[in-house]
Amino acid sequence: MKRRSLVKHAVLFSLGIVITACSGGQQAATERTPDTIKFAVTDVQGLEELQRDYEPFRSAMEAATGQSIEFFPVAARTAAAVAMQSDQVDVVLTGPAEYVVIRSKTNAVPFVAITRPNYRSVIAVQPDSGIDDISGLTGKKVAMSDLGSTSGQLGPTKILVDGGINPEEDVEILLLGDTDLQAFKNGETEAWGGAALDYERFLEAEGLTPDDLPLIETGPLLPSDVFVASSALSADYVETLKQAMIENQDSLVNAIISVEANKKYTGSEVIEVQDSDYDSIREAYRAIGIDDFNEFVGE
Repeated sequence: MKRRSLVKHAVLFSLGIVITACSGGQQAATERTPDTIKFAVTDVQGLEELQRDYEPFRSAMEAATGQSIEFFPVAARTAAAVAMQSDQVDVVLTGPAEYVVIRSKTNAVPFVAITRPNYRSVIAVQPDSGIDDISGLTGKKVAMSDLGSTSGQLGPTKILVDGGINPEEDVEILLLGDTDLQAFKNGETEAWGGAALDYERFLEAEGLTPDDLPLIETGPLLPSDVFVASSALSADYVETLKQAMIENQDSLVNAIISVEANKKYTGSEVIEVQDSDYDSIREAYRAIGIDDFNEFVGE
């Protein structure tokens, strides 16, 4: 059965699930099966940026699923969650840290993930520092990027905790945004924690080698970026979307990486996913003292 037919079948099936009560003839509400999918991306703000960075992917997703897909621009991560709560958006592409909050606020359904090769956090130190393991960071300054960033704060903080370091008492963490690596290179901190890919790109751009800013710890692979569906959508409809995206993953990945801003997905796969895959992110949130996942960090 062709993909378009599969999706139409799911739509027709779901439209037919209005249930008549046995005696009173009352009808239960149907789950939604939208004619047009409203699609948002949490780390892209505004329609112009969405069109610039995701138009090839939007077009490929239409071809893969047989569904019409429209962009739904959001101004912030909070806006994506609010839009999903009010049924204004159907599908959101989001990062692991954002997913945990969106799930908590909306009960959104994760249905596929897009992997990111070497998506992990690392800890580096100054050369000749004499620090060769995490315990040596006690009393030191550690540069990181942004509050709530999966690979730029949560991941490296979890590495510290796993190494026996209390991030609130044993070290001074400086959140420096995009200047974190440069500040570290300039000697403003004794250590740096962040994304492995950022580390590799910085070394290349600066003409450095790993000996110049040596790594002392490499964390495990982080959970993938994830596509989530509104909990108001029909389960059969979402399942059909999932299968279409997995079966057509080559065209989808090629489309998304055709834009320079999305090169992080080079070599990616579209895979099945479940909520428990993000429990490590919840643990990382707890490591920075956050137990309530109903609010976005920093907003």
